Amino acid sequence: MKEILKITVFIVASEFAGIIGSVFTFSSIPTWYASLNKPVFSPPNWIFGPVWTILYALMGISAYLIWEKGIKNKEAISALKLFIIQLILNSLWSILFFGLHSPALAFFEIIILWVFIVLTVIRFYRLVKAAGYLLLPYLFWVTFASFLNLSIILLN
Repeated sequence: MKEILKITVFIVASEFAGIIGSVFTFSSIPTWYASLNKPVFSPPNWIFGPVWTILYALMGISAYLIWEKGIKNKEAISALKLFIIQLILNSLWSILFFGLHSPALAFFEIIILWVFIVLTVIRFYRLVKAAGYLLLPYLFWVTFASFLNLSIILLN
């Protein structure tokens, strides 16, 4: 039971990053975002919520697996610091894109986010292979989101 509680805390902490981003996202979707030209490969708006919910849950489980290596393990703590940085950058993207209506600034930021995700995946993989693998769908989705972000800049 204690392990389930710990995993839940990590998942909720990760989902919280999504909640922060959604505060800036929801009000812009039917207004500003709806007015933008989007590429043909842009998914329907309804897909983003479920995808991000799953990705944040995977991220939380992944971070939990690293935490289980021990708080005295310097490599684990270093890896978790990278995780926290990329989680903050993740929330920041929504603020820049949807809150400030700045796809260009958000694109610059998502490139930095992508680098931190790659670094986190590598560090996590070295400590617990499963933790690294659990972050791969997130990396793939942010890669896709980067192309979508760039396409919106080019089309508008």
